[in-house]
Amino acid sequence: MFNYLQKIGKSLMVPVAVLPAAAILLGIGYWIDPNGWGGGNPAAAFFIKAGGSIIDNMPILFAVGVAFGMSKDRNGSAALAGLVAFLVVTTLLAPATVGMILSKPADQVPAGFAKINNQFIGILCGIIAGGLYNKFYEVKLPEFLAFFSGRRFVPIVTSVVMMVVSFILMVIWPAIYGGLVAFGEGIIGLGSLGAGIYGFFNRLLIPLGLHHALNSVFWFDVAGINDIPNFLGGQASIDAGKAIIGQTGMYQAGFFPIMMFGLLGACFAFIRNAKPENRNKIRSIMLAAGFASFFTGVTEPIEFSFMFVAPILYLIHALFTAISLIIASSMKWIAGFGFSAGLIDLILSSRNPLAVKWYMLILQGVVFFVLYFVIFNFAIKKFNLKTPGREDDDEVEVTVTSSSDASYAEKALLLLPLLGGLENIIDIDNCATRLRLEVKDNTVVKSDEIKKMFPGVLKPGKTSVQVIVGPKVQFLADEFKKIAKK
Repeated sequence: MFNYLQKIGKSLMVPVAVLPAAAILLGIGYWIDPNGWGGGNPAAAFFIKAGGSIIDNMPILFAVGVAFGMSKDRNGSAALAGLVAFLVVTTLLAPATVGMILSKPADQVPAGFAKINNQFIGILCGIIAGGLYNKFYEVKLPEFLAFFSGRRFVPIVTSVVMMVVSFILMVIWPAIYGGLVAFGEGIIGLGSLGAGIYGFFNRLLIPLGLHHALNSVFWFDVAGINDIPNFLGGQASIDAGKAIIGQTGMYQAGFFPIMMFGLLGACFAFIRNAKPENRNKIRSIMLAAGFASFFTGVTEPIEFSFMFVAPILYLIHALFTAISLIIASSMKWIAGFGFSAGLIDLILSSRNPLAVKWYMLILQGVVFFVLYFVIFNFAIKKFNLKTPGREDDDEVEVTVTSSSDASYAEKALLLLPLLGGLENIIDIDNCATRLRLEVKDNTVVKSDEIKKMFPGVLKPGKTSVQVIVGPKVQFLADEFKKIAKK
């Protein structure tokens, strides 16, 4: 069950990966025309509408992307099945269709059916379609139906299954929708505290790989919050008919001080406390990882360097993240992102009509840089924590930074025996920063040796292994797949 949830979390990253494109297009449009939102400049309108085409269709992107991500071989037929599933459900559960089936006017059907086109339904359709693909993509039909065998059979069976699912949803969707709305309203009702609670668990779930599932609740329209699309699309929260500026983006803004500045302070603390003979190596590793976090918001190479060797520091990190989100949202210092909370997204969102005093996040970040450095420096010395460069055996973990194809081919060959060889590997996959492997036996995996090459290794289940690589993980995964095919 845990592995299945992790697979769903990984699959959510497939549609999320298109958000940077929307952020760039919308960001350029807002920079050109920050007041008219395209109304005062044709070029701005071109960019804003192009970016909006992605944001406005996120539900269908989730259906297609999650189905593709859940499929065993990541085949396009699974994505097609996800599209079929979504179209069947949203057509059958549209208010007009439900009204015909129930013999009621469309305006008298439960309100939830007017909101059937949402990311929650997209994710559900993607999960079901992906599961159906994995079950039926190798099915063999009788000779006279052979054309429809295999992958061609998947969209057909998906359409039939989704008719049944639609009938079930026709009964239970009003209650589900009501529960999701109540949850979303409850979190929003907590205001800044709710943002802080989310930030705390967002960091705590990273070691399990389940933070993507949590993010979908707050960042997309699963519980009615939809923070990222609303921010990128310039859709402010409405209360009593008035737009509220400073609320949309509250589940994003507080991450900027942490990812751009706080973790950079942690890196300097690690450098300062490394053993003299290791300091130069740790300096090069941590500065590279720190500036990657600063510019792009990719934090896992830093976090995995200390979350297991110094869990108390990681708990402090989660608490600081919660505090940062509480401060940013309560002070209404708002910025948003399409990828992550790095400098690039901060600049792109600065002209967004919903950005409020975004520059104060930089000042807040400087404060958190000092806090991270002082607190981490104190805790490392006080409790003699074995942070990078302070290992008892003097073995320093190094991070792979080369990006050439040949280099990743070599790394794959070096990593393969440490994973128990090709005969131990059942499935190879990756998400944004992790190489995700299904293995026969993870006890033969040499984690200590792997950590000399990469920031971290996780064993979430008896047959699961995750190697933390960084944002260029796809190149390593591709090389592994080439080896497997040979």
